[in-house]
Amino acid sequence: MGEHALILYNPTAGQASTVLPQLEAAAELWREASWRVELRPTQCAGDATVQAKRAATEGYSLVVAAGGDGTVNEVVSGLVGTEAALATLPCGTVNIWAREMGLPMDILQAARAYIEAERRTVDLGVCRERQPKLSKQKRRALKQKRAQAIAEGAVAGESLPELAITEQPSTLERHFLLMASAGFDAAVTSEVKSEEKKRFGAIAYVKQAFQTACRYRGVKTKLYIDGKRVRGRVLMVVIGNSQLYGGVIKFTAHALIDDGLLDVCVIKGRNLLIAPQRLLSVFTRVYNRKNEVRYYRAKQIEIRGKKKKKRLPVQVDGDYLGKTPMKFEVLPGAMVALVPQGCDETLWSKHGDRSVSGQRSEGIEFSPSSRSSL
Repeated sequence: MGEHALILYNPTAGQASTVLPQLEAAAELWREASWRVELRPTQCAGDATVQAKRAATEGYSLVVAAGGDGTVNEVVSGLVGTEAALATLPCGTVNIWAREMGLPMDILQAARAYIEAERRTVDLGVCRERQPKLSKQKRRALKQKRAQAIAEGAVAGESLPELAITEQPSTLERHFLLMASAGFDAAVTSEVKSEEKKRFGAIAYVKQAFQTACRYRGVKTKLYIDGKRVRGRVLMVVIGNSQLYGGVIKFTAHALIDDGLLDVCVIKGRNLLIAPQRLLSVFTRVYNRKNEVRYYRAKQIEIRGKKKKKRLPVQVDGDYLGKTPMKFEVLPGAMVALVPQGCDETLWSKHGDRSVSGQRSEGIEFSPSSRSSL
């Protein structure tokens, strides 16, 4: 007996609204392979997470994200810690995860590739934003409200849990399968309108990148990589769980999706005039102090900056999230993915060489220098 699969498709992602017949053909192909398959549209932002989580509890063995990378991210958030596996059919603008898995960009061919796939455990990243602490005035008001309720006969900690929660800063949490980043690219992502993305696809990002590059400046930033402080004027920080960025560039070319670590590429500079030089370093995978592109591997990365001028925009799996300060952590083996035959085996820890520029893979810093300051 094959998989019990639920296909979730986003009718607004890329060309998804025009490829429903192809999705139905993919479902029929899987049924012929003895799979049980259902096809459902998502209703709104976040609905794929809700439906994926429900599917995992209802006994589905596979949830298929048929959409862009945003749809994949939502499905991932619903599958964290469950036995249901992730698969994807490329219906979006870039389809990074599908490309990482070596899938054809044709929906029916991608579906056929999954019939002989295997299940593998993969890591996830999680991004957390700590909200500012409440002011003394607000804390005082909450204490007065609590005292008044207690005086009226309530029992603290039992009948007033909402007050206990409110006294603590709230936390925004977002999982990512591919990568997160802070700086220039997140600024571009934040300014691309959904209508432009639907109409022009990847060209919308290229257009916005040129417009943003003219005015973007590096920001003096403090990073803590597994507790080790890294300082400098930063243009961009890419935190990768996988290798591909934007479907083209490999900022984190040495990342493995099952090693319990996140790879970090820090690009320093005052403005984007030095971008060609920095990109050359990325393409040639040379990281050192001279060209100010640094590479690290870590379990936890924190980007600080509370002052308005020092806060960096942040994106997660291609969606704008907010601004720093934020903390990024790896969740080892947090999810199961269906991996087709022919997938690039250098994505997995049991394959390939983990050295970078002659350095051993142990430790968090891949650089000829042992100093932590950029």
